[in-house]
Amino acid sequence: MLRFRRCLLKLSGEALAGSSGFGIDPATINWVAEEIAAAVKAGAQIALVIGGGNYMRGASASAGGMNRAAGDSMGMLATVMNAIAMQDALEKHGQRAEVMSAVKMEPLCGSFDRRKAIGLLESGVVVLFAAGTGNPFFTTDTAAVLRAVESECNVVMKATKVDGIYSADPVKDKNAVKFDNITYEEILKRNLAVMDIAAVALAREHKLPVFVFKLAKENFLNSLTRTGIGTYVHE
Repeated sequence: MLRFRRCLLKLSGEALAGSSGFGIDPATINWVAEEIAAAVKAGAQIALVIGGGNYMRGASASAGGMNRAAGDSMGMLATVMNAIAMQDALEKHGQRAEVMSAVKMEPLCGSFDRRKAIGLLESGVVVLFAAGTGNPFFTTDTAAVLRAVESECNVVMKATKVDGIYSADPVKDKNAVKFDNITYEEILKRNLAVMDIAAVALAREHKLPVFVFKLAKENFLNSLTRTGIGTYVHE
C-alpha cells in the first residue's frame, strides 16, 4: 500500500551524473527512470523537479565572479536539459512524461500550467517541472515545494546521498544522529542543511510534508510503500 499517492520527487542534477560528476550518466538516468516508472505502475502519481548542478550552479558561478542572476539563468537552462533527458528515459520504459518549464521554451517543451499538470498527474503521466521558479535567487528546492503545493501533492520526496536527516554531516561527524521524524521548526532552529530556508518556510506554511531518503536502486519505491526508511519532516 502506498504511503503517499501524489508526490513530487526532487533530484539533484549531480545525481544524474553518476560517478563522473558532470553531465548525464546513461546507466544512472536509466535506472532512476525505471524506478519512477515502477512507482507509477504501483499507483503513485509522480511529479519531478531536477536540479542543474551537473552542468551549472548559479551560486557557484557567482562565487567565481559571474553575475548571480546570469548564473541562475544558466542554471535554469540546465534543469530544462535534465528534464528533457529524463522525459526521454521515462518514455523508453513505456512511461508517458511531459516537461513544463517556468519560462517559455517552445518548441522544446511546454510552459507551466497548474490545471493541466494536475490533469496529467491524474491520468498517470509523469510531469517534470523545469527552469526552477523562473526567477533568479531561488533554488530548485524552493521550486520543488512551490510546484508540489500548486499541483496538490501529498509530499515532497527529496533524494540525497545519505539515508535521511542527521544532526550533523554524517560524513564529517561520526557521532551524528539520524532523525526518523523532525519538525520544520527544529530544522530551522538547528540550521540543518536539508533545504534552503525559503523552501522549509513554504512547506511549513502549507503544511506540506517533506520526506528525505537516499537515492539508491529500489529505494524510491520502498520509500513509497514502507516505513523505517529516511526522515519525515512535518509540523
